[in-house]
Amino acid sequence: MNALPIMLGAVCILALAYRYYGAFVAAKVLALDNSRPTAAHLHADGQNYLPTNRWVLFGHHFAAISGAGPLVGPVLAAQFGFAPGLLWLLIGVTIGGAVHDFVILTASTRRGGRSLAAIARSEIGPFAGLICGIAILFIVIVALAGLGLVVVEALAESPWGTFTVGLTIPMALAMGWWMYRVRPGDIRTATIAGVIGLLFAVWAGGYVAESSLAVYFTLSKTTLIWLIAGYGFVASVLPVWLLLCPRDYLSSTMKIGTVAALVLVVMFVAPRLQMPAITPLAAGGGPIIPGTLWPFVFTTIACGAISGFHSLIASGTTPKMLDRETDARMIGYGAMLIEGLVGITALVAASSLCPGDYFAINVDQRTDEARARYEKFVAAHDSESFPLAECRLTALETETGETRLRSRTGGGVTLAVGIAQIVSSLPGMSGMVKYWYHFAIMFEALFILTTIDTGTRVARFLLGEFIGRVHAPFGRPDWWPGTLLTSAVIVIGFATFIQLGTISTIWPIFGIANQLLAGIALCVGTTVLINEGRRRFAWVTLVPLAFVSITTLSAGWLSITGNFLKLTENPATALRGWMNASLTAVMMAAMLAILVASIPRWWTSQQPNTPQVS
Repeated sequence: MNALPIMLGAVCILALAYRYYGAFVAAKVLALDNSRPTAAHLHADGQNYLPTNRWVLFGHHFAAISGAGPLVGPVLAAQFGFAPGLLWLLIGVTIGGAVHDFVILTASTRRGGRSLAAIARSEIGPFAGLICGIAILFIVIVALAGLGLVVVEALAESPWGTFTVGLTIPMALAMGWWMYRVRPGDIRTATIAGVIGLLFAVWAGGYVAESSLAVYFTLSKTTLIWLIAGYGFVASVLPVWLLLCPRDYLSSTMKIGTVAALVLVVMFVAPRLQMPAITPLAAGGGPIIPGTLWPFVFTTIACGAISGFHSLIASGTTPKMLDRETDARMIGYGAMLIEGLVGITALVAASSLCPGDYFAINVDQRTDEARARYEKFVAAHDSESFPLAECRLTALETETGETRLRSRTGGGVTLAVGIAQIVSSLPGMSGMVKYWYHFAIMFEALFILTTIDTGTRVARFLLGEFIGRVHAPFGRPDWWPGTLLTSAVIVIGFATFIQLGTISTIWPIFGIANQLLAGIALCVGTTVLINEGRRRFAWVTLVPLAFVSITTLSAGWLSITGNFLKLTENPATALRGWMNASLTAVMMAAMLAILVASIPRWWTSQQPNTPQVS
């Protein structure tokens, strides 16, 4: 299958969805009104509430929501074939994910920038708010761990990647100082300088990796985990204008520019997708995702189609910076469509590798036992239509400058190799594979780190709000003791989880947790629409809610009974198995509890109650 019609068709479908369905939701379902002041104006404090240019805020929001999910999820799900993931990304994002983000962003903006848990408490009831808050804290720590692990796997023992990504932090600080203090509003100069700086970082990283400085940037997995946690802590407590906003804007500039360039490159190169449309692993037994196509392709692609994590951003930092209500369509609905395109691009890149190289990179073979399992898998499934012999992996190791590509699990390295292979097919690019590979690693790392910094900030808002019911000062996001304590709790929590897990244990629970949170958010969004007197439009959120609920609860049950509990039979993995099973059960129970609490509200709510920002 040639990738050209896939990419061209995807772009057309997403553009039509924004023009027509997004406009319908904005005008009819949500009735956006610029005469209604936003929380950013009513509560402006220069710290967390700050009216922000819609392009800069779009950059922040897109960077915050676009973590590892749209990059790694489609790569891992490619084991089922390219067709299931492609269909889910296109259908899911247009009628599910983009609506989910748009509705929650608008609801939070109209309620003073309140969190999802606070909205659930006011719209459904105190019990739902309590359950929602507990579930979110569980889910956000798991989500941050899943996102963080991917960047750790990609940067471990890679001085080029570590230097390049690390240099983006002082660059973002300089941009923030310039745009908000030295030359307020001068976005163009900061953008040009930032883009040049990013390209310099990739180029300079190659020299650093070959110099005596390489030893200082060759970091172990453990060191990277705690450095990422430290970054999340600092980004969470600094004012949004100093690091969070400029870094996210810088990252989104590169992300959107890179995605646009990749889409054009794919159309020009028109690579052949070597992965079959549907593989024999659709029936189960895959070495990456052991379950069947349904329901696990929908939880493996945890972002890109629909993501509950986005509801935390849409009810966290973004509504506190929205300048006008009508900006919500571009930022809420539009940013999610771009993320869907990112997921499709990642799926194409992974599927362009021959299956043998794809699995050799993505499956752990570092021990004799793991190697034996992999060889048994190859022997059982290798066929003319599904060839599992390695093709170019040895050559790719030389071309990328990496000493080892095999067993680099997590999806990040697979995606970088796929991107580098496609781009290097352009005329005159054959000798630059290593630069494109490391550019792709930086591209992925920036996606993930911008989600970690915003996710940590949102999580400390939630934890502070939760503790604030016992000790009121914690409920104020500008109270420094509370800010420092809650940020520390969050980063220690997700760093510990990364330290204890692997991609095969963290990603499945992350996918389930993320989609369960999406179900919770859609449940809250449906209640908001009904309470505001828009019952006839509630199907907009009810349809994706029904699908996500049935699919994810099924995936949770199958994971507990068919995967997590099996881990408890081995003393070496028993703790991990019980932890994953318990967390999954708690999150499933939380979603069911909120659903049960919401249904009576849907039936009894009769009077329109459109809130004014407070």
